[in-house]
Amino acid sequence: MKSVRLLLLSFFVLFLSGGCGSHRAVKTTDIVVFHAGSLSVPFLQLKNEYEKANPNVRILLEPAGSIVCARKITELKKDCDLMASADYFVIDKMLIPEYADWSIKFATNEIVLAYNSKSKYASEINSNNWIDVLLRKDVIYGRSDPDKDPCGYRTVFTFLLAEKYYKISGLAQKLISRNSNFIRPKEVDLVALIESDAIDYMFQYKSVAIQHGLKFIELPAEINLSDPSRESEYQSVSLEVTGSKPDTKMKVTGDFINYSLTIPKNATNQEAAIDFVCYLLSEKGMDVFSKNGQNFLVPFISDQPDKLPGKIRNLIKQPKAN
Repeated sequence: MKSVRLLLLSFFVLFLSGGCGSHRAVKTTDIVVFHAGSLSVPFLQLKNEYEKANPNVRILLEPAGSIVCARKITELKKDCDLMASADYFVIDKMLIPEYADWSIKFATNEIVLAYNSKSKYASEINSNNWIDVLLRKDVIYGRSDPDKDPCGYRTVFTFLLAEKYYKISGLAQKLISRNSNFIRPKEVDLVALIESDAIDYMFQYKSVAIQHGLKFIELPAEINLSDPSRESEYQSVSLEVTGSKPDTKMKVTGDFINYSLTIPKNATNQEAAIDFVCYLLSEKGMDVFSKNGQNFLVPFISDQPDKLPGKIRNLIKQPKAN
């Protein structure tokens, strides 16, 4: 009887420890993704679809302003397998070459003025009178922080370009100085302010406005940063924002909006991250982004094509020679 009890005990221990082959625990691979707040909706959808097809992979999404995402890597030394920024400049300036070797420009967007039906003067605002409406004393609008979020400095670029386009001296400073207490760390933080009627309007990416069912005014292409052919016009404005290290500044120059991604050098699960990038840049990814109001930049562009992982090198094109 003693030997039988010992045998049963052995089987019980094996069962609890996963020793039986058919019950052995399967290792899960985590892919840690730092990404711009404006990518939250499409990335969550892609995560869910990818995990269904790859049950042994878990994608951990951490949204933040793109500059904050970069500083998690450069200052806090946090583990990251994939970073996706709302501006290629953040990765190229703050991560390459010390923390990453390459980046891919993969998606576009545009700046709009978003609001809802309860916003003051919602029934009369349009693409011709939006400046007059915003400058009314009883109107409150929000924007994101230029030192933390590309949408923040792009909003300032829109103000600067609007001053030139409409030929209104001092317009940019008037818009910058208003409602400074409604500046938030990232653009998606503004959505709650609109939905709670704390503000009337916000400068936002078109995709985010569409995803949250908001009304929006489309601004002229000369100021909304959507048109690659107007790159030289956009580059006529610039702004200094917080740099990659404490107490430093870096100059950001206007450009058409283009999102980029990279896999940091010290990524724990590089091969898994590469596979997810290929999935993201596939027709499936393009379809998800398109349904969420954001277009892919096709073909994709990299300024470091020779340093790309082999599996995704054929997905991009080299930049035109100057």
